[in-house]
Amino acid sequence: MAGYKIGVHVPVIEGVKNVPLIAQALGAEAFAFFTKNQKQWKGKPLTEEDIKAFQRNLQEVGISPKFVLPHNGYLINIGNPYEEKRRKSLESLKEEAERARLLGLETLNFHPGSHLGLLSEQESLRLVASGMNEVLEAVPHITLVLETTAGQGNSIGYRFEHLAELIHLSRYPERVGICIDTCHIFAAGYELRTDDGYQDTFQAFSRIIGFHKLKGVHLNDSRSALRSRIDRHASLGKGELGLETFGRILRDPRFEGVPLILETPNPSLWPDEIALLKEIALLPPSYPLKTLRRTEDLPEDHRLLPGRKLRNLLRKWR
Repeated sequence: MAGYKIGVHVPVIEGVKNVPLIAQALGAEAFAFFTKNQKQWKGKPLTEEDIKAFQRNLQEVGISPKFVLPHNGYLINIGNPYEEKRRKSLESLKEEAERARLLGLETLNFHPGSHLGLLSEQESLRLVASGMNEVLEAVPHITLVLETTAGQGNSIGYRFEHLAELIHLSRYPERVGICIDTCHIFAAGYELRTDDGYQDTFQAFSRIIGFHKLKGVHLNDSRSALRSRIDRHASLGKGELGLETFGRILRDPRFEGVPLILETPNPSLWPDEIALLKEIALLPPSYPLKTLRRTEDLPEDHRLLPGRKLRNLLRKWR
């Protein structure tokens, strides 16, 4: 597969130890997941058994920790201008970074945050950078991965320049990476649907940040229009971006060797979306992207539904 590692954000069912097994069942060669409940500030401590079982299963399915990109919870905002709330976010981010470290992982993906309309973007960037420094000082061996945002509300990180500034302000720039979300950057104003727009976008990324900082990509189509600054994911080929965009990525060697993670909204399509991306990655360079089949044409009988069916799979592994 020419080094393209394709996967999905995996649901946690009956503990983190099962996440590698679920990823394998979905056909994934890379994955993201929440190390704790994403809607709570604190998580149940990981036991030694949890940690060893996760690492054993990860080794068993043959996925390197390099291709696992854990995601932080939704409540965290280290750019919060209210000190008490910011402090709560910082402690939670430290906990999540420590959980990733304990699991033997290398990175933690997070959203830079929001200034809530109370600070300038530059002031917000300085506040976030200060928080990142604190987390990196507290938790060794972990790289914090800044995710591009759509710019919804008062969030920062919707321009490559924002992320470059956060790296510049860090006392540990070698431990700061970037995750590109295709839906987010498109909604933020970066064109991906044409050859010229695609080239301009990633030439800008290379010039402003550099591909050596790329630690992951979230592959999402977009329900929202270009420059809408609205974060609404769509299944592949069912949004504004279309399958051609993902075909371009899977012909671009700059995206080899990093986790390419689906966060699309319909879990029943994940196995087919993964399989389709693997097929696209194997197409010859001369293959016309305009003729790529749509995900609407995928066979129903190969779809793996979430929840109960995934639990049934887990029972088979025991």
